[in-house]
Amino acid sequence: MNPPRALRTLALGLTLWLAAATAARAQTGGVALTLVAEGPVTPVMASYIQRGIATAENQNAEVVIIQLNTPGGQLDLMQRVVDVMLQSRVPVVVYVSPRGAMAGSAGTIITLAAQANAMAPDTVIGAASPVGSQGENIDSTLSAKLKSVLKAQVRNLAAARSPEAIALAEQTIDEAKAATAAEARAVGLTDFIAADVPDLLRQLDGYTVRVQGREVTLHTANATATPLPASLLEEALALLTNPNVVFLLLALGTQAILIELTSPGGWVAGFIGAISLALAFYGLGVLPVNWFGLVFIVLAFALFIIDINAPTHGALTAAAVGSIIVGALVLFNSPGSSPYFRVSIPLVVGTALAFGGMFSVILVFALRAQKRPVIVGTHTVVGQVGRVQQPLDPEGTVQVAGELWSAESDGEPIAAGEKVEVVEVKGLRLRVRRI
Repeated sequence: MNPPRALRTLALGLTLWLAAATAARAQTGGVALTLVAEGPVTPVMASYIQRGIATAENQNAEVVIIQLNTPGGQLDLMQRVVDVMLQSRVPVVVYVSPRGAMAGSAGTIITLAAQANAMAPDTVIGAASPVGSQGENIDSTLSAKLKSVLKAQVRNLAAARSPEAIALAEQTIDEAKAATAAEARAVGLTDFIAADVPDLLRQLDGYTVRVQGREVTLHTANATATPLPASLLEEALALLTNPNVVFLLLALGTQAILIELTSPGGWVAGFIGAISLALAFYGLGVLPVNWFGLVFIVLAFALFIIDINAPTHGALTAAAVGSIIVGALVLFNSPGSSPYFRVSIPLVVGTALAFGGMFSVILVFALRAQKRPVIVGTHTVVGQVGRVQQPLDPEGTVQVAGELWSAESDGEPIAAGEKVEVVEVKGLRLRVRRI
């Protein structure tokens, strides 16, 4: 074989090999990393999304899909998520799912910050008017400023969308308007309506998005949806955004600390109490709560302790039970708070009654202890019966209550073995009489 023909053959072989490799790569597709962000926007969710995008960049994934279902959250946390998404080198798609899910409040802006977004049927988006940290309406001047800033942000994020989509996005902030998936798709506020992730990947195939100023065409028809589960630490911290868990930790921690204060000397109760309260206050710092409710909860446990030492015979314990219930409801269930942040009323009532019953038992034992005669001290020997060990004439020894005492008779000699009654304690000597 002459050299030119050999070179042509080699070149043809390399071309065929590259074509086969490209076809195989196209057939297998890339990786579509999927994240599940459910519940209020919290520091844990923000960290999880940040970790997911970093993982997708390291794996050179085709796309990151954030399955979102949130009622919203604090503006600073929302902005943290938005910044991470805008800085991503991998296309980010927010998918509001499953059916019945919502991208409410801050979730609306997070959805618009993605390079593309989709909604499952029967989902909603909107109601993005800013509210206070406890769900309450905020001052009109501050509200106007926040709304103006948020509307400017959504205009930036939705700049490539239709005027109707931008108008709807502004209405979600100005008028707290919400839209169904069909309504959002009709005006172009959302790009796709997808039944599930495989359906979304099929629709995304060939779609062009802008990533950090450059156009990227997605190839997702054969992409593998790879879920990124939350880490153990993220799951544990996510529990602390559950108001029911936070309430139980708060009740347990306060109870343990009070046990340590009333019965000092151990360390287990104090340690458990300190850890429980630390975890509870982490959750309270994340959740939108009315801090005034803590006053009633602390008052309740103070009443429990007072009732042990006061002759109220349970009246203060009953008041403490009511105070726990009121405190928990004020803390978590103030008017305007989201259903996601509300504590279970049966849980609150049951916990309060359980603590009330426990302290009632403690109260009964305390009252019995107060009525029980004192059984220590030398004066408790008076009136007890003993037996003479050494004859009393008039002095000798007697055994009383299992102890040997020096004793003197009441004037007459008393022989050994006779029974006597203690009349008086004179220092370390007993005065007894024959019985």
